[in-house]
Parts: sequence; C-alpha cells; structure tokens
Amino acid sequence: MMEPGVQTESALTERLIRKLSADLQPVHRLRPPAVRATLWLATVFVLVGMALYLFADWHTFLARMAVPRRALECAATGVTAVTAVLAAFVSSVPGRSRWWAALPVPPLALWLAGSGLGCLQNGWSLHGPGGFLGDSPHCFVFIVGVSVPLATALFWVLRRARPIAPLRVAALATLGVAALAAFVLEFFHPFDVTVIDLALHLSAVALIVLAGIAVRRVLT
Repeated sequence: MMEPGVQTESALTERLIRKLSADLQPVHRLRPPAVRATLWLATVFVLVGMALYLFADWHTFLARMAVPRRALECAATGVTAVTAVLAAFVSSVPGRSRWWAALPVPPLALWLAGSGLGCLQNGWSLHGPGGFLGDSPHCFVFIVGVSVPLATALFWVLRRARPIAPLRVAALATLGVAALAAFVLEFFHPFDVTVIDLALHLSAVALIVLAGIAVRRVLT
C-alpha cells in the first residue's frame, strides 16, 4: 500500500497534467521539406515566368545564351537558387544534417567561374552612357529590389519550422532568393559580365544575405 503523501503527490501531478493539457491545440504536421520547397519554387517560377513572358527581351536573351559560357553561367545561377532554397527548407527541420548547407556550393562555384571567365574576356568595364560603371548600378538595384519581396515570402513560409539553427537557414534562404533575382536579371541583361558588373552583382547578393541574417538574429 502506498503512503498517503505519495498518493497525494501523484494526484496533484495528474491534476496538473490535465490542467496543462486542457487548452492544447492539435499540431498540424508540416509537409516534407522537399515538398514545401517544390511548392514555393513552383509558385515563384509561375509568377516569374509570367513576368518574363510579358516583359523580357527574348531576342537579346537568346542571342546571349547562344554563347556556351553565358548559358552555363545562367544555368548555374538558376541551380544555385533552387539548391539554396531547398537547403533552407531542409535545414529548417531539426535533426537534419548540417551538410545540407553545402548543397548550393557546387553550382555557386560554377556561377562564379563562368562570370570570372567573362571578366577575363571583357575587362573592368564596357563603359557606356553611365561612364566607367556603365549600366551595372541598375543590376544592383534590380537584384536587391527583386530579392526583398522574395525573401519576405520565403521567411514567412519557413517561420513555421522553428529551426534550431535559424542563422544558417536565413543565410541559405537569402542566398537562394538573391541568386533567383540574379537569374531573372539574365533575361534583361543586354551586355556581358565585366569586373565592375560582377562586383556589383556579388555586392547585391552579399547585402541580401547579410540583411537576412541580421533580421533573423534580431527576431531570434
């Protein structure tokens, strides 16, 4: 027979458990990260595709893509975006390997290599009406302007996962949206890459990534 004190303590524990669990709401299990990433990317690509169909300079784009290096650079940029977004969704789920963060590294390296070859061919600047900087500042504004709403939408979707490593997820997510913005820019980019152009592209991507990490740190 149990001691009265033990019975009382057990009864109090049971009442406490019932009280704490009385107002609990059922938890809706998230879809697998690959499915969520695919749905988000599909939605974005449909919207982007509609905008490109209406506004892109397809004649200039197809002429530029006839050069294998430029086509490879463009493809690598798009793959960087897709793999970074996928890695962000997977990394947001507790218990997943941190090696997922390395998924966008190969296409990112290929993107930089293709751009670097263009810089070797074209030098510092192609000049133009804007002088030494040419039209490259417009590229910076375009990448930042497109990335901000995409990052907001992606962060809103990722918020439900409550990641254990939120800064890593934020870095991957913002890399993904910045690369996606750079990919979209290829459809409106009338000139080949130069050192100045690449520097401003990478500055825009770095700014978006750092801003995403800073926002995530403040909200953590």
